[in-house]
Amino acid sequence: MKGNAVFKRSYNQCLRQLAGQAIGASLPSESELAQSLEVSRTTVRSVFASLIDAGIVTVAAGGRRLVRHPGEADYFPDLQTLSAGAAVARRFMEWILQGDFRAGQLLNAAELARQFGTSTTTIREHLAQFQHVGLLERRPNSSWLYKGVTPAFATEIYDVREMFELRSTRSFIELPDDSPPWRELDVIEAEHRALLANIDEDYRTFPQLDERLHRVIHETSNNRFIIDFYDVISTLFHYTYRWNRSDEKQRNTVALLEHLDYIEALRSRDPRAIDARCRKHLRTARATLARSIEFGPFRSPSSPAGVSA
Repeated sequence: MKGNAVFKRSYNQCLRQLAGQAIGASLPSESELAQSLEVSRTTVRSVFASLIDAGIVTVAAGGRRLVRHPGEADYFPDLQTLSAGAAVARRFMEWILQGDFRAGQLLNAAELARQFGTSTTTIREHLAQFQHVGLLERRPNSSWLYKGVTPAFATEIYDVREMFELRSTRSFIELPDDSPPWRELDVIEAEHRALLANIDEDYRTFPQLDERLHRVIHETSNNRFIIDFYDVISTLFHYTYRWNRSDEKQRNTVALLEHLDYIEALRSRDPRAIDARCRKHLRTARATLARSIEFGPFRSPSSPAGVSA
């Protein structure tokens, strides 16, 4: 399970790199790609074999070459690229935010383990993650109190997110230009521009792109507390945003443009510019979350839908 997720995650990452290359471009060597993807050469050989089987890459006298750009159908679904534990955490978050749960209700670890087909130990580990950010509270007899996503909760968690992300940008801009995170940023920027060009049809694909940009920044911190924090909040925020889709295309367009400004600031390596554009984007994201919470998953049809952007 773990190895399969690693392969699928590496395959998707390689596809994203190839999406920005010209047709006919040579692929890097096994060792170069293994270093870029931070996986073993065995995994890279499996990735190359699958690219060839899919008709994306061909083997010629001069080595491996790109013969077509990957399409959406070539990628593995995001859930399949996660580790077993991360997949459980994401499924749990989707279930609790899209289900009939309200603040004050109790969850039972043993029942959740049966529902998700995993061990109670795994469930408890991930419930503890949500406890650390204040979403759950542990109670006696293996039960957990769901405290709900409230405006006060959103304010507190965004204060921490801003602090962690600004710290991570300092690590990012210290990396050399040819490091994997900068190459990944090139691909992410190209995908932002492609999405903007097709925003009317593809605006709902933005959350995956949003997560990749912020994750590549957070992971350069090499700080497990920052990285673990982002694993939880990215899942939480993206499911909460779904509570209000009345202005989804508009807000995703705004976020895309703010991302491009943020990326430009990162390229400048100017801490002041980075600080200003990061804070501006996170203020917008905070407001989006607040509107989604106001809309809420349990709002009656006659209730107000919240403030438009």
